[in-house]
Amino acid sequence: MEPRTSELFGGVPGPGAGAGSPTPTPTPTRGSVRPPSASASATARAPAGRSRGAGLARVSSGRGLTSAPTPGSGSASASPAPCPSQRGKGSAAIKTGHKKAKSKPRGRNNPPFLPPEAEEGNIEYKLKLVNPSQYRFEHLVTQMKWRLQEGRGEAVYQIGVEDNGLLVGLSEDELKASLKTLRRMAEKVGADITILRECNVAYDVDSPRRIAEVLIRKVPDDQQVVNYSDSRTAEVICESASKMITFIDLAGHHKYLKTTIFGLTSYCPDFAMLVVSANTGIAGTTREHLGLAMALKVPFFIVISKVDLCTKSTIERTVRQLEMVLKQPGCNKVPLLVSSSDDAVTAAQQFAQSPSITPIFTLSSVNGVNLDLLKVFLNVLPPLTNSKEQEELMQQLTEFQVDEIYSVPDVGTVVGGTLYSGICREGERLVVGPTDSGHFLPLTVCSIQRNRSGCRVLRAGQAATLALGNFDRALLRKGMVMLSLEMQPTVSSLFESEIVLLFHAKTFRRGFQVTVHVGNVRQTAIVELIHGKEELRTGERAVVRFRFIKHPEYLKVGAKLLFREGVTKGIGHVTKVIMEQKT
Repeated sequence: MEPRTSELFGGVPGPGAGAGSPTPTPTPTRGSVRPPSASASATARAPAGRSRGAGLARVSSGRGLTSAPTPGSGSASASPAPCPSQRGKGSAAIKTGHKKAKSKPRGRNNPPFLPPEAEEGNIEYKLKLVNPSQYRFEHLVTQMKWRLQEGRGEAVYQIGVEDNGLLVGLSEDELKASLKTLRRMAEKVGADITILRECNVAYDVDSPRRIAEVLIRKVPDDQQVVNYSDSRTAEVICESASKMITFIDLAGHHKYLKTTIFGLTSYCPDFAMLVVSANTGIAGTTREHLGLAMALKVPFFIVISKVDLCTKSTIERTVRQLEMVLKQPGCNKVPLLVSSSDDAVTAAQQFAQSPSITPIFTLSSVNGVNLDLLKVFLNVLPPLTNSKEQEELMQQLTEFQVDEIYSVPDVGTVVGGTLYSGICREGERLVVGPTDSGHFLPLTVCSIQRNRSGCRVLRAGQAATLALGNFDRALLRKGMVMLSLEMQPTVSSLFESEIVLLFHAKTFRRGFQVTVHVGNVRQTAIVELIHGKEELRTGERAVVRFRFIKHPEYLKVGAKLLFREGVTKGIGHVTKVIMEQKT
């Protein structure tokens, strides 16, 4: 899927949220940024082709030189793990009566190690790459191409590490020769390398051995951020960026909650960035947005902003408040405070490996304090999906989710959204629906744009805008889908879901009306039946039958569901779509 990071401004009023301001629902805005070793852009959305990022954030589980702490192992908070040479049991002193038994230095009998190398993914272990033969060199280049394909343009090489994960390390000369060979390999495939970090493996103090962690990127990495500060156009920014991250700016004020929920359910972000003001601390909306991210199983990290306005004690108090919330039984997260570049690399790797790890950044957008740490984190963050999963999605029938609808002069009707499965090409014939009567209408895709640039083919997981020519815009609405002609869609107003009632002031009964969010579908539904119970209270589970009150929708079994009405909130998933008899 495409890299999307949802930005939830906890405790900070959204645009137009001031006193006496009107209360229309703001539309989520998007921008594309490029982390430090890739160009970053901030691209505005336009009717003819809204900007969606391509390349980062769907990341395979990367492994670095540190391993994530195990939740529930005694410590509720995580600190960035040091290099393997610094970990271990060698510094412990054991009391036995009145004597102290000093442990021996780490030796060959107790070596540091990583998990064994996986055949899939974008992580490659190499013991050494010193003067390979031409045949060996070509084999290594082919291997690098595979790792870059698995990481969708990015790969991480661990130099000085055996395939079983043992950190052997190299001498200074061997490490230089290996990095030189790695640069030749990268040049061969049109990529560039960035050394993330180096550290010693303390086998023998007299002859220290070193290991290196290297990021390989398919396009040159100039360590710059590309944005509008140079008066560039969106097209130029997208062309010069090697790594694109799309930020979906969601409202933080409570009265815009439905916009926030729609952004989380419809745009399906890969990650959520919960922004908390250091001088305000945790507000009610902070907890609510954190709960939404957890309910929808969206991995999230926290950014404490405006540290330039606060004293050190105020910042520490806000961090402690967040750590307390994250450690609560209903959350069970392991906070990891990022305070250095090495911490940022570690946080990115552990964040991808373990859903319980929650990185915390403290920064200022005014004076730029620690802003570089967030850029390093986003730069190293590995993709969540590999090429195999992407290929499986592309082999399915076409399904495009309609999120936005435009009318563009000289172009006609344009729809924006995400292709969830299959492949879409220019000139392809699809059907769109369901209409109010539950039918699908034929149409033709005239042209496709991604990042404001034309493209001929759209693949699963990519977001784009599709021009539909003179198709009547009045027949379209948000929540529709465009499907392949061969697909047999399940359309109904009646469906059942297994739900958990997160909060309700009294009892949840038959006849209660709620706003249901299922993907890009947002419609009021009425509770028709609660299986096995007459009513529900906060925290209880049940299978509930809902009926949309306006028109039928396209639903799939297993789709995540979230419903709300005032303070009432619940989550669940669709278990059954009931097809009604047409008369």
